[in-house]
Amino acid sequence: MNTAKPDNNRDILHVTLIGYKKVLGTSITIPMEMLNAADLIARIHHPKKQRLKLQVVSLDKTDIQLNAGLQIRCDLTLEDIDQTDMLILPAMWGNPLGVVKKYPEFLDWLRKTAANKPMICAVGTGSYFLAEAGLLDGLVATTHWYYFDQFESQYPKVQLKRERFITKSGRIYCTGSVNSVRDVMLHIIEQHYDEQVANQVSSHFTHELKLSYTTSFLNIPGQNFHDDESIINIQERMHQLFNTEINMQSLTDEFDLTQRSLNRRFKKATGLSPLQYLQQIRLDKAKELLKTTNLNVSEVADSVGYTDAAYFSALFKRKVSLSPGEYRRLVRKKIFKLDI
Repeated sequence: MNTAKPDNNRDILHVTLIGYKKVLGTSITIPMEMLNAADLIARIHHPKKQRLKLQVVSLDKTDIQLNAGLQIRCDLTLEDIDQTDMLILPAMWGNPLGVVKKYPEFLDWLRKTAANKPMICAVGTGSYFLAEAGLLDGLVATTHWYYFDQFESQYPKVQLKRERFITKSGRIYCTGSVNSVRDVMLHIIEQHYDEQVANQVSSHFTHELKLSYTTSFLNIPGQNFHDDESIINIQERMHQLFNTEINMQSLTDEFDLTQRSLNRRFKKATGLSPLQYLQQIRLDKAKELLKTTNLNVSEVADSVGYTDAAYFSALFKRKVSLSPGEYRRLVRKKIFKLDI
């Protein structure tokens, strides 16, 4: 089986979606529709450059029976798949353990296919298949919040991240919900096509124009899409303690890093230095306070960790191109302006 990564984003991306009992239809159709939209948008500029092949497989060798009673037409079985670059394992309704145990032959196929290192995206409880196959042992993962306790008990070798909407370990992505799969798809679309195509798809499939996968890798803003666990843990700590005096040396000691290693790995993972990242968190929080509260500038500064209001105001204007007062007037004008 050939599962080579697309060469310089120019080859056709073979995406295989797996259907099984109790599958949630949206966890199949959302990835299909987003990827298909990306290919259609790209082909507007390059009509002969089809770069996507969607393959929907039924493990029951019949049309896929959705939990809601609908059907997805399916003519393919596992035996028909001779190439795949990406596997999508949809979410299931109800307790997933019974469904996972029903398909031992698929678990064997999954192990063999994973050895060739395709991208794999498990949506919600779809991660149970990966865990049951042993493919998440020693790796970070997430699943639907309702099954956290069961998942952790059933698969103790997996590093379950309850606080994450999305996890990434190498080429394996897990999402905690159907909604989060949109973010992974945008990430894949930008990799395989380009940022412009991803932005256009985002405008049709998400509630905001900005690509949301960069902010939902954690359940807090500001997380770039990377899988350096030490840096992710440090980022989480910064979000928790942003309004206190954070001692970087303590962080390096806690996570067994040197200051030089922290700076290098942090920059590689996020594109920012630790100080720049902390400043961004604080400024984002300050924007929120300026928009939603009547705190004066000094109070806002103190609330986000700056005891010197003049320094805060100068930093805010340098980064936002508006003073805190100007920013407040601008955003509040937009909020309260009537659209008649």
